[in-house]
Amino acid sequence: MRYNKTLLLGSLLALTVAAAPGYASVSQSQADRLGKDLTPFGSPKAGNDAGTIPAWDGGLTEPPPGYKGTGQHHIDPYPEDEVLFTITASNMDQYADHLSEGVKAMFETYPTTFKLPIYKTRRSHAVPEWIEKNIKDNATSAKMIGEGAGIEGAYGGYPFPILSGNDEEKAWQVMWNHLTRWRGVYVTRRSSEVAVQQNGDFSPVTSQQEVFFNFYNPEGDESTLDNIIFYYLSFTISPPRLAGGAILVQETLNQIKEPRNGWGYNAGQRRVRRAPNLNYDSPIAAADNLRTADDTDIFNGALDKYNWKYLGKREVYIPYNNYRIGEKGLPYSKILGQSHVNPDLTRWELHRVHVVEATLKKGERHIYSKRRFYVDEDSWNVALVDQYDSRGNLWRVTMALLKNYYELPGVWSVLDVYNDLQARRYHVLGLDTEEPKTREFSNEVPNKRYFSPASLRRRSVR
Repeated sequence: MRYNKTLLLGSLLALTVAAAPGYASVSQSQADRLGKDLTPFGSPKAGNDAGTIPAWDGGLTEPPPGYKGTGQHHIDPYPEDEVLFTITASNMDQYADHLSEGVKAMFETYPTTFKLPIYKTRRSHAVPEWIEKNIKDNATSAKMIGEGAGIEGAYGGYPFPILSGNDEEKAWQVMWNHLTRWRGVYVTRRSSEVAVQQNGDFSPVTSQQEVFFNFYNPEGDESTLDNIIFYYLSFTISPPRLAGGAILVQETLNQIKEPRNGWGYNAGQRRVRRAPNLNYDSPIAAADNLRTADDTDIFNGALDKYNWKYLGKREVYIPYNNYRIGEKGLPYSKILGQSHVNPDLTRWELHRVHVVEATLKKGERHIYSKRRFYVDEDSWNVALVDQYDSRGNLWRVTMALLKNYYELPGVWSVLDVYNDLQARRYHVLGLDTEEPKTREFSNEVPNKRYFSPASLRRRSVR
């Protein structure tokens, strides 16, 4: 008997995937803790014993007076909060137990200029009620498949609000909560990124971004996902040498079934081409190679190059409720210092974080041999990352300056900052204080054909 080779290989792959163990769903009795002793997203409602981390009281769900709606630069909802104390290179040892290794290295690298203004901790994260319901449903149905390569049984909320299994499985769950975290349904934004030179000079690269978070499509469900978490479009506006270029990404949920799809439009050639290297440690040209493809959004993409380990929870100072650095009209020159962002515009708070470590697998290649992630227990955003070079030296320190977008509501970063300790340079993504508007959120669901390669070419030519 003759066998169709394609069908045979497909059947073997299907059997392999089907045989892959599923991890992580919890019992209904465990899920029922959500909204009781646990927040709707899985963190303990209670504060810490020292009283330095408060109990969660529902988060920030209403805009402050004067806020007129999405797209307006945010008004600080905590204008009366003052700096409690400041951590500097001279007193950092006193607070060492609450500092990441990367932050300690920032003090050592920039002892006279880097500092952390510490404010009252405000657990501002919240999500809409329909997300809360989905999270609870996901807790009993979501499963990890293929050694962290994908998930199933989840939709419209964090898939793993209650961690379970061994340390490797918990690490995968934390990272997938970050990858699928709540950031609205559809968002557009015009913003700039800069690579700051050692002398402080910078030249912004400005682009228009559009993201449809298909995982949170209120008109769909798991059966309509088509294996896509989100669709991402970015059109470069300036400088002239880069203007007209565009990128389209379709991010997949089950990366065994289908890896990320990416396309690029080259304005000079007027052609759309597949971008198979838009992943892992591919350098990003607009970032002057200070950011890799999988550094974007602090971390994105496949988990397969690393061995993952959950290191437990710690109380760590992380950037949180950063409204001042995103105020309308604030010149980029005030935000961008010579060696790092202006620390006087930042806000740091003590929060509990999940700590996850990724170590490069033997035989795999990546510029980072090890990465340590500090993930906010409430919002599941990665707030800090320590990244090590091939010799095991701490190389880059990544920071997500988080705040609550109260029109959603939900916590997301206002700026992503990538510090290269060896080059003594840094890169900032998301500058928009000189723009008329900031991110605009909408629950309107676009036609998915809008995020196709054919649409990319038509829109880029205009």
